[in-house]
Amino acid sequence: MTAISNRPAVGGSKLNLYGGWKVAFWFLLPALIGFVVFYLVPSIRGIYLSFTDTNLLSGRGEVIGTENYSELLQDDLFWNAIKVTAWYVLINIVSQTIIAVLIAVMMDRLTKSAFIRGVVLLPWLIPNVVVALLFVWLLDPNLGYVADVFGWFGIDSDFFTSTTAVIPTIAGVNTWRHMGYTALLIFAGLQTIPGSLYEAAALDGATEMQMLTRITIPLLRPVLALVLVVTVIGSFQVFDTVQVATGGFGGRPGGPVNASRVIYIYIYEKAFVQSQLGYASAMSVMLLVVLMGITYFQLKILRAGESDLSS
Repeated sequence: MTAISNRPAVGGSKLNLYGGWKVAFWFLLPALIGFVVFYLVPSIRGIYLSFTDTNLLSGRGEVIGTENYSELLQDDLFWNAIKVTAWYVLINIVSQTIIAVLIAVMMDRLTKSAFIRGVVLLPWLIPNVVVALLFVWLLDPNLGYVADVFGWFGIDSDFFTSTTAVIPTIAGVNTWRHMGYTALLIFAGLQTIPGSLYEAAALDGATEMQMLTRITIPLLRPVLALVLVVTVIGSFQVFDTVQVATGGFGGRPGGPVNASRVIYIYIYEKAFVQSQLGYASAMSVMLLVVLMGITYFQLKILRAGESDLSS
């Protein structure tokens, strides 16, 4: 008798795979169109403009090769903007990640209430401009009651007007806004860690801190890698909070004395205030290269594609 095989024919497998891709293509098409129209084409155009001296008002310019990049390397304001942005990113990432991990662990170990998760997420739902205005009012030396409270303890309230305090203050504002969203991402990652590991550790007499450092953090590495990549890229793109907070009530965005002039503020000024669209595009391309390098470095160091749960 002829044996009957349950294996599908090779040609049938290829046909099914091809049919699956055809279906998937139609689902991906709307997102693909949006990516091409709003991201890919503008990015290619921006790279082209970086090799020109295009003026925003006239809309005209000539190809000048790498002159914008040569000028960029000698631009002290550009390097100052990079330094200010890096300082902001460092403060924001460290504070936001530590607080988000602690909040996520507390939600996982103490309560999984949907109401608590909603409250934690609430600041993230408020637009950046509104958050910046809120803290400008709260910390204003004349109008803000928070500034009055600090004054009782002899603490100066020049948070947005001090060259040393402005970046930590802005980083604190954005940490407050985004830590809930970051905590929920980490909380979702915590759900993939088997509870039996914590039970075994508790039976062995492990403390909460030991379980955090020896179980939770190592097993959260792929999730933390994703969170760090997203938060680092988002931190480098800070603009509206700085624009509103340092502009304040008639102030100058990026002040005082360029202490908060992050890279996006400088790109905006070059493109839309000084109309040097080509030079601003060169800075944007440089920022793109920097972010690609940082992202690759993070993914390699944190081994984002691997999980200790499978070992």
